[in-house]
Amino acid sequence: MNAAPIATALIADDEPLLRESLARALHQAWPGLTIVAQARNGREAVELFELHRPDIAFLDVHMPGINGVEAARQIGRRAQLVFVTAYEQYAVQAFEQGALDYIVKPVDPERLQDTVARLQERVQARQQAGGPDRLETQDLAADTNLNAQHLDAVIEQLLQRLALGTSTLATGSDIGSAVPTRPGAAYLQWIRASVGSTLKLIPVEQILFMRSDEKYTLVVWEEGEALIRTPIRELVEQLDPQHFVQVHRSVLVNLKAVSHVTRGPNETADLHLKKRSEVLPVSRSYLHLFRQM
Repeated sequence: MNAAPIATALIADDEPLLRESLARALHQAWPGLTIVAQARNGREAVELFELHRPDIAFLDVHMPGINGVEAARQIGRRAQLVFVTAYEQYAVQAFEQGALDYIVKPVDPERLQDTVARLQERVQARQQAGGPDRLETQDLAADTNLNAQHLDAVIEQLLQRLALGTSTLATGSDIGSAVPTRPGAAYLQWIRASVGSTLKLIPVEQILFMRSDEKYTLVVWEEGEALIRTPIRELVEQLDPQHFVQVHRSVLVNLKAVSHVTRGPNETADLHLKKRSEVLPVSRSYLHLFRQM
């Protein structure tokens, strides 16, 4: 069996937590892959691609301004293209011909491993054939029996679907959410989260911390991590304050998971966790919670 090739990649997604989550998952699935750039939108993805010329581009389908499909059209066959989407039904229909690969978020490790295996084969074939410069004159997509014209046609079809607002796009969230507290219970007992195709019920007492951006909250527990759409401000009201405290406008932490706190400049601090490498910020407004620690 040939060793996995060394390769470079770009990740484009307008959600920081999703970019970070995919980068971590890729590091686990393909240690030889180097993420050379992360883009916040399609325009930035194209600019960073021109600067770094990575082997692979992971592009979120729905981004503001230039979407991921338009960015893919501009990048063309100069890189292996992988679309990232929250809509599995849409993705299957769009990519079932094999012209492009896709990842459904939140990322399922097994599905990602399949994608990585295909990418490794394609990158290795390209490298053995002489690199990306020869891709303009050689058909290195032989594994999918597709030529450049077919690939362009698929991208054009996707652009038309996005422009028409195709009905195959689900309107509901498939990321996960907080499970409403049952009648009579004081605080939230479980968090429901989608991890790939699996729906997990995460016991709240196992959660170590939560960190949010504008749309998503990353839930980290003893056995893994997942994304949900419930914002921090709603979670604060549903969690037992004897165990969970807000330490930053975007961070909630389980006090049982705290190892120690180190003071920082301007009345801030860094919170260190037991058996975890993450360091969480404590803002000035919440520093009083740890004055006795």
